[in-house]
Amino acid sequence: MKRFDWRDRIHELDAEADCEQITRILATHEFPWDMEQALGLALYRTYAVPSVGELLARTQEFTERTQHRYDDTALILNDIMEHGFGPGRGRDALRRMNQMHRSYDISNDDYLYVLSTFVVMPVRWLNDYGYGWRRLSDHEIAASTNYYRKLGKHMGIKDIPETYAAFYQLYDNYERDHFAYTDGGRAVSDSTLELMVGFYPSWQRPLVRPFTKALLDDRLIKAFDYPEPSGFWRAAANGAMKARAKVVRFMPPRKEPRWARMSPNIRTYPDGYDPSRIGTFPQGCPVPHGMRTQEVPATGAQVPAPGESLPPEGAERSGDDGAPQR
Repeated sequence: MKRFDWRDRIHELDAEADCEQITRILATHEFPWDMEQALGLALYRTYAVPSVGELLARTQEFTERTQHRYDDTALILNDIMEHGFGPGRGRDALRRMNQMHRSYDISNDDYLYVLSTFVVMPVRWLNDYGYGWRRLSDHEIAASTNYYRKLGKHMGIKDIPETYAAFYQLYDNYERDHFAYTDGGRAVSDSTLELMVGFYPSWQRPLVRPFTKALLDDRLIKAFDYPEPSGFWRAAANGAMKARAKVVRFMPPRKEPRWARMSPNIRTYPDGYDPSRIGTFPQGCPVPHGMRTQEVPATGAQVPAPGESLPPEGAERSGDDGAPQR
């Protein structure tokens, strides 16, 4: 298999009809690490919107159960992408996500902004920042845009933009109009950064902290009231990411997909999980029949009790093949 075979395969597919397949190839074969970073940064940006950051702080999920919330978010989005929107594991994950979201008063404008970050940030990371081993083509950007438009429709979001350009305009305008400091947004940001730093060995962490903050743009630095990164760290972080991209360009193509669920940073469910049995169950959110839960004192939410992330042995499991997945 040659280095650009996946790219060529993508360009044989239709950007609208085959958007799910194209997005899977991009996320699991062409740019698995880059997509993980870009989409993580996409979610991170939303904390700087006061209505989003304050809501997340009030639930205390990102400050008291940061690893759980990181894992649940990554796994649910992974299952939707891996299994699609049809009946089975993908739809179970989509339903679980919608149940959690609908337990809170979230405006359609905020939903649109969050969706726009998923459309825009991979393009910014790979093309605008130059951190990808190759650039995304217009065909690939259109396919990714169509995938997230489809996801947005399944989430019940209204007035979804039709093109990448329209998504970018929404994204940019919303940040200019709404980004602002809040104590809640800063607290969620601090907890998320500490989690990310904790993924590295202890001896590396003093370097990882300034390196990570140097990757944040001025708009985010200002919104979270962080000290401006030094010119040294800005140059070091940017140079290191571009150097990595040059190395990756000469690596062989990934033959087997690397799903987000395979990341060693996901640590909560070593024995597997069922997407309908993870996440939180706020008041009014249905709990799977027979599943034991426990209350998290800091949040008041119900969460699966230990050992409850999978149905009892012999019970029907969600998914296309019934197999537990991590």
